[in-house]
Amino acid sequence: MQSKGIRGAITVQENTESSIKEATIELLSELVRANKIVESNISHVFFTLTEDLNAAFPAKFARLDFGWKNAAMMCHHELNVPNSLPMCLRILIVVNCEDDFKPKFVYLKGAAKLRG
Repeated sequence: MQSKGIRGAITVQENTESSIKEATIELLSELVRANKIVESNISHVFFTLTEDLNAAFPAKFARLDFGWKNAAMMCHHELNVPNSLPMCLRILIVVNCEDDFKPKFVYLKGAAKLRG
């Protein structure tokens, strides 16, 4: 058994709690579905937001809407690199998994260009 990271990103419509919640739930739902994630396999989760997003903590929605009460989670601001993608939420979920597990990364909305 080993740990592997699963990455994802999504752009957020506006800097409001409801928009951050909607984007967090959409991205987490797709990451969970694509990778068959269960909380008991999660080591920890990092959420980053670009500096133009500060209306809510995404980890709150993982706890409340997904029931992730035992997973260690942290929220951070993304490095403010000039000309980088604005209004972007990124998630890194580190899971304990079998050696042959291949993470499926998810990039939604405007964040799809990050993997292009």
